[in-house]
Amino acid sequence: MKTDTETVPSASAAPLSTAVILAAGRGTRMKSERPKVMHPLAGQPMLRYLIDNAAEVFDRIIVVAGPGMDDVAALAAPHTVVVQHDRLGTGHAARQAEAAFGTGDVAVLYGDNPLITPGTMRALLAQRRSDDTGLALLAMEPADPARYGRVLTRDGLVQRIVEWADATPAERAIGLCNAGVLCADAADFRRWLGEIDNDNAQGEYYLGDVVARAVAEGRRVRAVVAPEDELRGINSRAELAQAEACVQARLRLAAMAGGTTLVAPDTVFLCADTVFEPDTVVHPHVVFGPGVHVRRGTEIHAFSHIEGATVGPDAQIGPYARLRPGTDVGTGARVGNFVELKATTLGAGAKANHLTYLGNTTVGAKANIGAGTITCNYDGVFKHHTEIGAESFIGSDSVLVAPVRLGKGVITAAGSVITHDVPDDALAIGRARQADKAGYARVFRQRLKNRKEQG
Repeated sequence: MKTDTETVPSASAAPLSTAVILAAGRGTRMKSERPKVMHPLAGQPMLRYLIDNAAEVFDRIIVVAGPGMDDVAALAAPHTVVVQHDRLGTGHAARQAEAAFGTGDVAVLYGDNPLITPGTMRALLAQRRSDDTGLALLAMEPADPARYGRVLTRDGLVQRIVEWADATPAERAIGLCNAGVLCADAADFRRWLGEIDNDNAQGEYYLGDVVARAVAEGRRVRAVVAPEDELRGINSRAELAQAEACVQARLRLAAMAGGTTLVAPDTVFLCADTVFEPDTVVHPHVVFGPGVHVRRGTEIHAFSHIEGATVGPDAQIGPYARLRPGTDVGTGARVGNFVELKATTLGAGAKANHLTYLGNTTVGAKANIGAGTITCNYDGVFKHHTEIGAESFIGSDSVLVAPVRLGKGVITAAGSVITHDVPDDALAIGRARQADKAGYARVFRQRLKNRKEQG
């Protein structure tokens, strides 16, 4: 991990606006050894959202991580990372980035408050640069203000922030709540951070105390009101679930706006990187893991699970299909009920309609994979490849033992175990010859009856 001194540039090289993201929290209430900001939302760490959104607005990003948080530093790269070695509060965390503020405006954001949109960040920066505003902050008007700190204003100017525990009944009745995000000129921010103290029950330096310092200097402090869903903090698993619901709602709306039909949107779960081309249809109860691209005209039927796969165009998937990483389903191909594909390419127009497992397999165009077919791709140590040629017909309950190659136009008899390569246009029969023993079924049943009567 980079250290403070390794990542601090000279002030002369500083950009015009800087976002400082506080990401050193352990996530104690999560009851997890994973840093709080690395917990996922829609398949990617929550910190990723804030970094990506801030990068659209600010010239430069600084991430404040805790000691030993190499995964946070790796995620933040190539942005500047500084380390808060002693966790002494949010004000102390912001101080660790002071030397990298440079000149211009500085906004301090929270890594566990990841849903702030670029539009809201731009509004915050614009407010700071207008009306002689010395300090701009984000606030919200939640449906349930609960125990949030309240923002006290007069004539449109913020007078102070009062914590819920210290508020009077009249102050608790105020609906405008503090989100904690601040934006000020770099020189002012440095000065105010240097003036705050830790004279409180926790013995910590609170970033919110900067507001009182700005007001005491007679500077104008203004609040930018943003939607509650954007300013939702995440400190527990329950709050993580609430944030997940917000992210999923955004992703679903974006998918539908882009030309995808979600038959029952609330039952479909997406990843942040899920890609839909127009004229795709997704039926109820479908889950998309990371790395999925669904091409134009494809239809995903109910109760399917897809991750790490490219599908279509004009393919039909499910219901109850599972596509695992490395799968590529070709144009007009069909993957049906209870079919699982892993690291498999299904050629254009090929079909695997029922109860099939294809792993590490290439299936040629217009091949038909019969019900109950499996490829035995794993020998306990290595994975092996199966190749099925174009226009082949694989009979039901065939077992293809890899490595094996079936040529173009091959037919396998139902119930066959195929252990050797099959040439083009051949019929492969890999099963024992049937033998009928006349009358033996009646004898067998009588024996069972006798045993039952005897004991």
